Amino acid sequence: MKISRIAQVGAVAAVAALALAGCAANETSGGGSSEEPTVSDLSGELSGGGSSAQEVAVQAWTAGFQTTNPEVTINYDPSGSGAGRESFQAGAFPFAGSDRAFTIEEIEAGPFDGCADGSAIIELPTYISPIAVIFNIEGVDTLNLDAATIAGLFSGEITNWNDPAIAALNEGVELPDLAVTPVHRQDDSGTTENFTDYLYQAAPDVWTSEPDGVWPLDSGEGANGTSGVVSAVAGGNGTIGYADASRAAEEGLSTAAVQVGDEFVSYSPEAAAAIVDASPLEEGRGEGDLAIELDRSSEEAGVYPIVLVSYMIACQEYTDAAVAPLVKGFLQYVASPEGQDAAAEAAGSAPISDALREQVNAAIDTIVTE
Repeated sequence: MKISRIAQVGAVAAVAALALAGCAANETSGGGSSEEPTVSDLSGELSGGGSSAQEVAVQAWTAGFQTTNPEVTINYDPSGSGAGRESFQAGAFPFAGSDRAFTIEEIEAGPFDGCADGSAIIELPTYISPIAVIFNIEGVDTLNLDAATIAGLFSGEITNWNDPAIAALNEGVELPDLAVTPVHRQDDSGTTENFTDYLYQAAPDVWTSEPDGVWPLDSGEGANGTSGVVSAVAGGNGTIGYADASRAAEEGLSTAAVQVGDEFVSYSPEAAAAIVDASPLEEGRGEGDLAIELDRSSEEAGVYPIVLVSYMIACQEYTDAAVAPLVKGFLQYVASPEGQDAAAEAAGSAPISDALREQVNAAIDTIVTE
């Protein structure tokens, strides 16, 4: 199996770690935990794409799946959530990664060309990660920010780092007389939709634009993809942006603690998982469509509200029946404890809970493979 457009070093490390752990094979291949993983008879090529936030996790999942499915080639194009959904809907990809689920209206409008006539889609929340508010200010390593101040920084209402609103939250921090340069995604991005959803829910008096994957304002500096935002923030002074927390940690960027109730909470996988488990599934969804309705305004202790729930999206039945076992096997590994632990180690994501895994596996089981 080959890995396309994914860093090879991390993949090799993930393979080694998973092999030493005797990782479980996916249920389609009939494997299980053992000292010598059973090699499956699955073979073929499986291509997907979408979320760039999921890229490191997909790298780990691909590497882990390889240990028991060496005759399967998986290609993943981290071109962004919007591009991934469009390619999946057009039938170009049999699976997609997306930092938001399709809306009910999008599903009803259809069509999904790669799915068999009458087939529904499944949407699986298998990647949970905090979105970090990243900044680069010479001489300042940490900041406390509340929702209204974050909204002001990104809307252009707050234009200088020594603004009284920032100073009031950061007593003792020497804030420079320096212009604020907000950096946003210029591509259609699920990360943007999650971030603007937080601003819209938590600071509605300041942020009046409805959540959208396309940045709604003309102000600020645009950058393509997660890597583009991270590079733009790292390369400037006075910059602020938002990105999947794993990428922020990789680059060593400064991050803000976000006010929740009376405390300021730094991002962590545990705090991200806490808000997901406390949130319900969206109403009106079909069987296997596990879209989560996040409560971004929660004041529950220890909750980090700027969280990204990224989905794996697939058909329940495919026009090309040969691809179904490959998709089903790969998704079973993604949802498995081994797969979730591999992503957590590689990307800093939060493993899904056992209760959510049960729902995800039930959805995967609806994929028709005969």
